[in-house]
Order: sequence, then C-alpha cells, then structure tokens
Amino acid sequence: MAFLADTLSRVKPSATIAVTQKARELKAKGRDVIGLGAGEPDFDTPDNIKNAAIDAIRRGETKYPPVSGIVPLREAIAKKFKRENDLEYRPEQTIVGTGGKQILFNAFMATLNPGDEVVIPSPYWVSYPEMVALCGGTSVFAETSAANGFKLSAQALEAAITPRTKWLMLNSPSNPSGAAYTEAELRALADVLLTHPHVWTLTDDIYEHLTYGDFVFRTIAEVEPALLSRTLTMNGVSKAYAMTGWRIGYAAGPVELIKAMDMIQGQQTSGACTIAQWASVEALNGPQDFIVKNKAIFQARRDLVVSMLNQARGITCPSPEGAFYVYPSCAGLIGKKTAAGTVIADDTTFCSELLEAEGVAVVQGSAFGHGPNFRISYATSDALLEEACTRIQRFTGSLT
Repeated sequence: MAFLADTLSRVKPSATIAVTQKARELKAKGRDVIGLGAGEPDFDTPDNIKNAAIDAIRRGETKYPPVSGIVPLREAIAKKFKRENDLEYRPEQTIVGTGGKQILFNAFMATLNPGDEVVIPSPYWVSYPEMVALCGGTSVFAETSAANGFKLSAQALEAAITPRTKWLMLNSPSNPSGAAYTEAELRALADVLLTHPHVWTLTDDIYEHLTYGDFVFRTIAEVEPALLSRTLTMNGVSKAYAMTGWRIGYAAGPVELIKAMDMIQGQQTSGACTIAQWASVEALNGPQDFIVKNKAIFQARRDLVVSMLNQARGITCPSPEGAFYVYPSCAGLIGKKTAAGTVIADDTTFCSELLEAEGVAVVQGSAFGHGPNFRISYATSDALLEEACTRIQRFTGSLT
C-alpha cells in the first residue's frame, strides 16, 4: 500500500505474538490447544501489590505522572539497583516506561543514526532487530551455539565490532534460550568492551530473578564498573512479580541518555500508568519471599520439560540456567515425513505440523535467528506441560 511508510518493509510481525494469537483462534474454534508460546508467568500478581494499586486509586493518584516516572518509583529503582546489583544510580538517572519494550525502543531511538550498528547475539528475542530497524540502525548478529550454551564469546564479540558499532545488546538470562552469563563470562566480554570505548552496552535483565540451582546473577556494569558510564541497565516488574499486564519497565544509565529518552517518551506516550507505577513501588520495596517460591516451581517445571523432551525421538534439549524457556533442537527430525506425507524441511514446518497434528503451539527457532530449534515457554502448569510433552513425543515418534 503506497500510503504506508517504507520503514514497515524492514519490520516483521512478532512471531511469539503470532503463535499465541493462532493458539487463541484455534481454541475459539473448539480445538484442544496447549499454547506454549507466550512468555508470561501463570502466577497471579501478589496481593500486596494489587492492594497498593487499589490504595493509589483511592488516594486519587489518577493524574498525569511525570514523563520519567513518579519520584517514589524512581527512588525505589535506584535502591533496587544498589541493593541487588551494587550499582550506584541517582533517581534522576532512572526512567520508567510502559514495559521493557518502550525502554529499549526509546534507547535506540535516542541514539541510532542511519548505518549505526547494534551487535545482537543469536538466538535473540524477536523484537530486538525489529526495534533497531525501526530506529534506522543495522543489526549485526553474533552467532552462538548449543555447544557454548548459546552465549556470546569474547572472540565473537570482537569479530562483530566495527567503527559503526553503537551498542551491544546483552540479554541474560536469555529469551529464547534461557542462557545466563556467569561473572567470568561477563568479565571476558567486558575486557573486549574496554578496548572499544565507542561501544555502549544495553543489558536486558528482565529475567534477573529467574535463575536456577547455584547460579549467581550478575550484570555487566556490576562486573566492570568502568562500563557504568556507557551502559543502560534495563529491567522491569513483569516477569519476577507476575505483572505483565501492568506494563512497567525501567532502566538506569547516564543522565544525558535518560534525558534524551525522556524527551522521546514525552512526545510519544508521556508517563506510564500512575496506578501501575504505585503498584511497582510496592513490588520493589515490599516483601520478596514469593520470588523464591515461584523460582522453585519454575525450576521443577524446567526439569520436567527438559527430561521429557530429551525422551522425544530426534529432539535434543539443553537445560538452561534461567528464564522460563527451553530451546531444543529438532535437527534430528529434518527430512522426516508426517503421516500425511509432509516433509519436515525446517523448524517452521516442524512447529506448524506439531500444532496441526497435536495441538501444541511452540515458536520456531528461525524467528529468533537460530535453527533448527524451537522455543517452549514452561510458564504454565505441570499438568499442561506433561501433556504437551507427551504429545510432542507422540508426534516425533510418528514421523518416518
């Protein structure tokens, strides 16, 4: 359509949203579908957080907020970064957005010029390259592999950096792979970044509180304080606090960058929902014990899914350190045929035929830039996960 902007030709729809919507449509038609596409905890928002929102409504906290966020939330964010990450930020170095997506988008919009490059480890969250494209930048994909835990190596980072590199996009724990970087692994990346002072780091730490076993979360500016002046540390309340629908993300970084993001947001959406911001104050300042309980549930689900998928013919599933995703390979099924004679040519075909045959909705790895894999979100009940994995075992066993 000639009326639409040329920019749209560079952007693809979100594959994860598309899969979730397809599952909803099939359910509405009466199909028995188990949707494992959405990255959303199935837990309810804790009552103390909901009550804080209700109290805010009753106090009349329903007016326009400051663009960068209400002062109590910005103060709570600064305290959180000091308490949990040993990062020194003043409240004026923080910003609140309508979800983590807006934080990321505004950071790219505020900094990218045509031809500027963003290094993105692959596999990656589907929205990173699309945001970069919308903001006029160029994504440079640094490949990882299952053999190295789907983590960016210092050598691959060094090879990806050019004079046009503006950002390294670093997500740990990762969506889609669940990979999380140890302090030593971040140290190796930091050493590379120290030799390239023109490269900034944008860390997506949204799954910070969802790591398993003895893994200890670290963020890169914590590991290397010299990078603090060129790092934007992003986080949010959606995953750990089961607040996806509240739409609150936040970040901290150098004042000049925060001011630029504030200016863009002021012409875009203005401040995030005041009521959701007051709920987030309680989330960050209030009791945190439920996070440990929820994490234990997620870890048990991870172990269940990894075990059952590794019993499925032709599938290999690593056990990730964090988040609530697994990213198994279906390479052992490429070239095989369904009962109807359809050849499994790639991961997209595998996911499509799995949904058609067994009613299990997963996301193809090609959407995340790395295949033949697929992503499963295990943020749902044990019963549904066990049934979904049983169906996957049945489907893979039926291929010839």
